[in-house]
Amino acid sequence: MCTSTHFFLGANSGRGFQSLFDRFCEPADFDDLLVLKGSAGCGKSTMMRRIGEAMEERGEEVEYLHCSGDPDSLDGVHIPRLRTAVVDGTSPHVVEPKYPAAVERYVNLGAYWDLAGIKGEREAVTQWSEACSAAYRRAYRALGAARQMEDSAAALAAEGMDFDKLQRRTDGILARELRGRGGGGADRWRFLGSLTCRGPVWRFDTAGTLCPKIYQIQDSYGLAWPMLERIHAAARARGFRAVVCPSPEHPDRIEHLLLPELGLAFVTSREGMVYDGPAYRRVRVDAMIPAAYCKRFRSRLRFTRRMVQVLREEGMAALGEAKAAHDQLEAVYHPHVDFDGVAGLTARELERMERRLEALGEGPRP
Repeated sequence: MCTSTHFFLGANSGRGFQSLFDRFCEPADFDDLLVLKGSAGCGKSTMMRRIGEAMEERGEEVEYLHCSGDPDSLDGVHIPRLRTAVVDGTSPHVVEPKYPAAVERYVNLGAYWDLAGIKGEREAVTQWSEACSAAYRRAYRALGAARQMEDSAAALAAEGMDFDKLQRRTDGILARELRGRGGGGADRWRFLGSLTCRGPVWRFDTAGTLCPKIYQIQDSYGLAWPMLERIHAAARARGFRAVVCPSPEHPDRIEHLLLPELGLAFVTSREGMVYDGPAYRRVRVDAMIPAAYCKRFRSRLRFTRRMVQVLREEGMAALGEAKAAHDQLEAVYHPHVDFDGVAGLTARELERMERRLEALGEGPRP
């Protein structure tokens, strides 16, 4: 059965913009990696979406990689069977080829600019580019303050946490769920979501697409990551390939873990990242903090939660301002782009992909 999945390679956080592009763009994983270059509004996302839709119509599995600045736009599209991907290689996730032409290649959408027309818009381009950058700086300052408050609450909660109980629960999961051997291969690293101009966006639908059995981990303070690390290590030892979804706030910690070969997922759920789908089992990490301890610090934790909410809202409002400025920038470029030329280029790339599919000799997937 053909499936489409949705992830992010970039995420907004209190640490600024977090990127997994380097992990994704490993030359060993591709036969053809197209790196799009060009301005805002020159058709990069439209080209990637058209390629993804055409490959889905052809019966191929397609992975859509969404933009954290605007989740309705794309940063990439991946066709696994072809070992092909198309990515936006512009700032803040600049991609440069390691093996030009042999693996990666530039696709220059700037070739379809009316250069003289855009030169005449220099003042507007500068104005809206700087406005967008300033809004992101404001967003990251607010999100950084929220992260500090949240980390303070997490440290307080951790002092009362029964980590031995968490380990025993983890051992039970490993004994029950991790059986047999996997097919091996490298893990994939993706963000399952991000804070965006539309608020928090988390693609739990992808977890459900890949994994029928979902463990919902109720974790208000980000204390479940040792459990997820142990499950991941055990899965790797048995050869099960994972989709590892780190936390944008703490990229060295796993926030969600998908094991498609086992049809098994572990997703974290808390305020601002609520999983409300069906759960095979629930792990209440919050309940591993004694009620008496929580009662002792209740007012402090509630105050921190309110402050985090206010600061996050301020940060997401600034992300909305960045999106509005980016829309204005796109509007400046649009009249000076030959979109028929971009459509023709897209068609030629699709023809190339069709020929490669035919060379595989398997035909369309059902």
